[in-house]
Amino acid sequence: MTTTPHPDAIRVMIVEDAIVIRGLVTRILEEDPGIHIVSSAGDGAAALRSFKNTPADVIVLDIEMPVMDGLTALPQLLQIDPHARVLISSTLTQRGAEISMKALELGASDYLAKPTTSREMTAADDFKRDIVAKVKALGASARRAGVRGGQQLGVPQASAPASPHKPSGPDKISASAATPLAQPGKPVLLRPWPAGFRPEIVAIGSSTGGPQALFNVIKPLAGHLKLPVVITQHMPPAFTTTLADHISKQTGMRCKEAAEGDELKTGEILLAPGGYHMLVRRMGASPAKVTLTQDAPENFCRPAVDPMLRSIVSVFGKNVLTVILTGMGSDGAKGCEVVVKAGGAVLAQDEATSVVWGMPGAVAQTGACSALLPVNDIGPAILKLASGQVP
Repeated sequence: MTTTPHPDAIRVMIVEDAIVIRGLVTRILEEDPGIHIVSSAGDGAAALRSFKNTPADVIVLDIEMPVMDGLTALPQLLQIDPHARVLISSTLTQRGAEISMKALELGASDYLAKPTTSREMTAADDFKRDIVAKVKALGASARRAGVRGGQQLGVPQASAPASPHKPSGPDKISASAATPLAQPGKPVLLRPWPAGFRPEIVAIGSSTGGPQALFNVIKPLAGHLKLPVVITQHMPPAFTTTLADHISKQTGMRCKEAAEGDELKTGEILLAPGGYHMLVRRMGASPAKVTLTQDAPENFCRPAVDPMLRSIVSVFGKNVLTVILTGMGSDGAKGCEVVVKAGGAVLAQDEATSVVWGMPGAVAQTGACSALLPVNDIGPAILKLASGQVP
């Protein structure tokens, strides 16, 4: 007996050539009453035909398929509906990471590291939790984008950008995020910048939509920022190696996947490796160094932003500038409270330019932020703060 889907359920199209995997993904997603599978396809060409007639909020897109692969189909799918969110389904390999990064550059919103066999997928609780959470968060994001664009959801028309909100100084604004842990309607109170604040380190946290946001934030810093930078981006092993390479190539600022004992250096970026929390330690007068741990995940994540921030405050005290970019959940919120309690400062990406306003929304709603900025304004703001100016 077929159950009538809830009218507000997130509409999903699954594009996967392996019939068994496609069936398993369908069953996993439809166990959640907030998700409805509206169509499925076995290759990119079939997906394009289906998508023209059956709108979807989220497309779960495999990469390697016959007839037309996912990378070829991706920009054409987004041309049909720019508001749709594409979740790339990729194997947990170096090649899979490279392809996923290319897909993100072409407009995909996020990636999903899928198990390689149906048996692994059936037993993988992490995979089940991740795909459901990502589909629901991206679906909510797609609907907000459709509303902001002034179009009926699912109707193929050109997108209209939202008007960015750029507060400066203490200010109450309305938060309307529908993503996990950013509470709809809860006011955001921006705190004043700390008096005489001048950071000695920049710490960045990001997740869903993070790679593209990182490129935009870091490009203005290359050749100008004279501080060390550390980044925790929620990604599995292999993917962080690839991301570090792409950051270096796309921004011109040297980025390295962190290894045990790496020193923090001026004008260089250390990226937390997948599967490890990245912490900062200092012994006596020696330079600050990275230590990696496989302690329990925090906020379901490893690497996680919170432990990174706690460790940095223990070394740099009040001289920490934290930036929270787009991402699901609330990782970073507790760590940012530690930062501001020590006298440091926090800025976060605004809702209008975030793929998912979960992490920045949750941080903003704690009262830890001194600014919510569009993604393209964050790099210049970091440079001003590094020179002792208020952005």
